[in-house]
Amino acid sequence: MRLRLTRVTTVVLVLGLVFAAGLWWVFADDGDKRVTAYFSLAVGVYPGSDVRVLGVRVGQVEQVTPRGERVEVTMTVAADAPVAAGTGAVVVAPSVVADRYVQLPALARGGPRLADGAVIPAERTATPVELHELYASLDSLVTALGPDGANADGALSDLLDTGADNLRGNGSAINQTIRDFADLTRTLSGSEDDLFATIEELARFTDVLAGNDGQVRQVTGQLAQVWETLSADREELSAALHTLGVALGEIQGFIRDNRGAIQSNVDKLAATTRLLVDHRGELAEVLDGLPLAVENAYNAFDPRSQTLQGRANLFEYLPLPVTGG
Repeated sequence: MRLRLTRVTTVVLVLGLVFAAGLWWVFADDGDKRVTAYFSLAVGVYPGSDVRVLGVRVGQVEQVTPRGERVEVTMTVAADAPVAAGTGAVVVAPSVVADRYVQLPALARGGPRLADGAVIPAERTATPVELHELYASLDSLVTALGPDGANADGALSDLLDTGADNLRGNGSAINQTIRDFADLTRTLSGSEDDLFATIEELARFTDVLAGNDGQVRQVTGQLAQVWETLSADREELSAALHTLGVALGEIQGFIRDNRGAIQSNVDKLAATTRLLVDHRGELAEVLDGLPLAVENAYNAFDPRSQTLQGRANLFEYLPLPVTGG
């Protein structure tokens, strides 16, 4: 009886452990996210390869599966990794022979993060250039520039020789040019707002010119005619400028020799001008009445007798009678 009870207890304990393990396996959360990325190729990427963010390992590659012209790479990423939802994936080769890893370059920075089950399409993935592809490109370039290609008639050699002759002895000048260009770049870097504003104003000016193309062509044509006229009369213009230069020299000498008299006349002119300003009211009245007086004098002139004729009312000068009431 005791042996049977012991067997029953053992079976119950085993079943309980199995049930607990199943529940743990079903409901346990390891905190990792599964992410799938598609690459054009995945040379050097294997299950167990690192998945990194800013060079820090945040997960690993779980599975690499060919899918036609693409390669499907399944990865696990730590739940607390600050990876942006729209991140890409890049296969990084630290050196020629080192194992490669997958880099997730975009950080969340407070935005939405990469979700569990996310898929990164091939448009957002990149792989390094393989060594054999680099060698093939170099071979194609050397062949194209070699004796069977661009240098078949020695054209490339002549170009290099000419370039060497032109650059020989100009190292200091080239160095100074590069330094000046660097200074210019730093200056423009600190004035990008003014530079862009200038470019915008030039764009507006260009738009105005484009909108008034007819008037611009007309002005350009008129300027061309002016320059043609000046070109046709350049001898007369040259003589006139020469004469003007001589006259200006004489005027300068006259002013130098008569500086005192000119200053005295200018002072007198200033006094006369001040007098006119002080009596500008009377002067304005005279100028207002002068045209009428001239017209009356013209109308009073008798051309047959060559005399001025007029009529006066002397009664206007008699005193008015005083009346009392």
